[in-house]
Amino acid sequence: MDTIRKVEYFSIVVPDRPGQTFKVLQTLVSAGINLIACNGFPRGRRAQIDVVPDDARRFNSAVKKAGLAFEPKKSGFLIQGEDRPGALAGHLDKLATADINVTAIEALTPGGGRWAAILWVKSADVQRAGRALRAKAK
Repeated sequence: MDTIRKVEYFSIVVPDRPGQTFKVLQTLVSAGINLIACNGFPRGRRAQIDVVPDDARRFNSAVKKAGLAFEPKKSGFLIQGEDRPGALAGHLDKLATADINVTAIEALTPGGGRWAAILWVKSADVQRAGRALRAKAK
């Protein structure tokens, strides 16, 4: 049985140069912020870093104090469970049946027979996706 919960994520755009992601993450580490996930990718001539903190309130306080310009929060879904063939496909089928388009997915198997994924949908579809996935609020 997989566990699914709605998570909040935040984005920041930085120069696309060596060490920029480290600087952002080091600021968060110094403030004692634990991340569930971190994703970075090119965005034009810059780079975007998305982070999913385990405590959004504490995260907001820390980034405000540090002066980091993260964009307002958005929502996604964290799925975790026992690794098996088709683990992700079943959840995607639920969303497709509900006519919800998935914006992005990151899935992996960290070992030990486990798997995890974070998936994103458009803001307008978050509530419907939560119902389709039977996601917990936290």
